[in-house]
Amino acid sequence: MTVDLDWENLGFNYRKLPFRYISYYKDGKWDEGQLTEDATLHISESSPALHYGQEAFEGLKAYRTKDGSIQLFRPDENAKRLQRTADRLLMPQVPVEKFVDACKKVVRANEEYVPPYGTGATLYLRPLLIGVGDIIGVHPADEYIFTIFAMPVGNYFKGGLAPTNFLIQDEYDRAAPHGTGAAKVGGNYAASMLPGKIAHDSNFSDVIYLDPATHTKIEEVGSANFFGITADNEFITPLSPSILPSITKFSLLYLAENRFGMKAIQGDVKIAELDKFVEAGACGTAAVITPIGGVQHGDDFHVFYSETEVGPVTRKLYDELTGIQFGDVEAPEGWIVKVD
Repeated sequence: MTVDLDWENLGFNYRKLPFRYISYYKDGKWDEGQLTEDATLHISESSPALHYGQEAFEGLKAYRTKDGSIQLFRPDENAKRLQRTADRLLMPQVPVEKFVDACKKVVRANEEYVPPYGTGATLYLRPLLIGVGDIIGVHPADEYIFTIFAMPVGNYFKGGLAPTNFLIQDEYDRAAPHGTGAAKVGGNYAASMLPGKIAHDSNFSDVIYLDPATHTKIEEVGSANFFGITADNEFITPLSPSILPSITKFSLLYLAENRFGMKAIQGDVKIAELDKFVEAGACGTAAVITPIGGVQHGDDFHVFYSETEVGPVTRKLYDELTGIQFGDVEAPEGWIVKVD
């Protein structure tokens, strides 16, 4: 049974649900963790998460299938990515089993908020790992909190599977070479807010960032990964150590090659060579797949497939991916975790 909400018009907004999961790391080990109704984190004013940005987060979704059951999409990959981010920030890893079990607990406890099948809406999970305790010097915390909360959401970009336009940013970089670009840390997103506002104020959906060293290659969209499709049936995504390794992107690379016989490539996406792409898009857990109609770069506006219609390959990939996520298409082995 589900609550009565306008499921098809949710948007991507916070909603306080009854339960969330919380676990504490003290004396070199994690406790067992538990569900709680308390939506407020109680931490020291000197917590390193607040002063020095020692925090990381993830994002994944739970999906209601046609038979009413609920499933998660590749949660183990989110757990592994959180572990890599934790290593980068000298935080303790959350074991994969603990992470996945916590996700299941939160979904089960808030089951009535998992949107019905067919609405296109999902239950979004936000795992969060923060350094806490009485620390004032610049060094890692001794104590940590791992928590997961959830909310039902609709589309991240307004319009869903519809082309939208982006602004290629020259003035600002998303991350520094050899920095934390590949880690899912809050600082990357804080730095993106100003260029994001500039894009929104100019009626673009988001920013596309270039490589910080040369500003000649596309690296990442502000809140998603970039992909392009060539007339030669190639699916290409940028390759860079500064890019957040999107689970959706790697899933699409696999599907493009193994389901549709495309040549899947991670490589340079040069601004000077955008003409080779007949379609382009942004992809990620929140964005899923958002077709890119056109991009503004300086005085040049480049249109890919169309500003109003979704390209056929992008639609095919979207249908395959979401079909797997909602249980309508057979998934590659290990991609789906059922919530019992």
